[in-house]
Amino acid sequence: MSKLTIGYSTLAERVGNIKLPAGKFEILILVQNPNGIEYDTGKLAKRARIIEVAGTGVTKSRNRAIELTNTDYLIFGDDDVEFDPDALERAIEKLERDPQLTLLLLAANDPSGSPRKQYPTGPKPLSRLNSARAATYEMMIRVPEVRRLGVKFDEEFGAGADNYLGDEYILIADLIVAGAKCEFAPIFVATHPDESSGSRWGSDTDRIVRAKIFSRVFGFYAPLVRLAFGLRRRHELGGWGNLLRFIFGR
Repeated sequence: MSKLTIGYSTLAERVGNIKLPAGKFEILILVQNPNGIEYDTGKLAKRARIIEVAGTGVTKSRNRAIELTNTDYLIFGDDDVEFDPDALERAIEKLERDPQLTLLLLAANDPSGSPRKQYPTGPKPLSRLNSARAATYEMMIRVPEVRRLGVKFDEEFGAGADNYLGDEYILIADLIVAGAKCEFAPIFVATHPDESSGSRWGSDTDRIVRAKIFSRVFGFYAPLVRLAFGLRRRHELGGWGNLLRFIFGR
């Protein structure tokens, strides 16, 4: 029996897009179906537990995955992510070697086989200052410890919520604040299309949501962190005026 559950979050109309990896992993598919449509689970039902989740917002499904997982470890999947089973096994081995490690942040390629972003070349401890670019499908957690700490995804953030970014970063930050050991390892476990919600920068709403994320993570010190972050991303923010708005959360 595998020590790992892959918890996919999807909408009813996208269930058929899921491509399961080879290997004896536990599969959990969390389906949001706000319109009550009929959908065909096809061959997925032979390998997966398929659970409908009430409401909307991907973090509701992620939190349900944490509640329902029966294995030691859980990695979060989307319906457009493909996992490498051998890399997943290497990630499990790393968690097995370090019982204190609660969250392992991994790496992903784009469809061409290139890294989706610039990753460290070796293991690196995570902090609130270096984990803002995390993607959900890169995150493998030790489920009993996350439950013990009482940390969940903040359902006010993430796809489907008004604040549609930042849920991954906030989870990591909350675990770090709770005293959990979190670390990056350059193990490429997944392939994901180039575009993702985390790459959005262009609109006023993107800027405002990003400002809220830093307020959620850093509280009183958020303006200072937004200043440092914004200076590096001034061009994406759209110039000095938007940088100032970002610093003051506007």
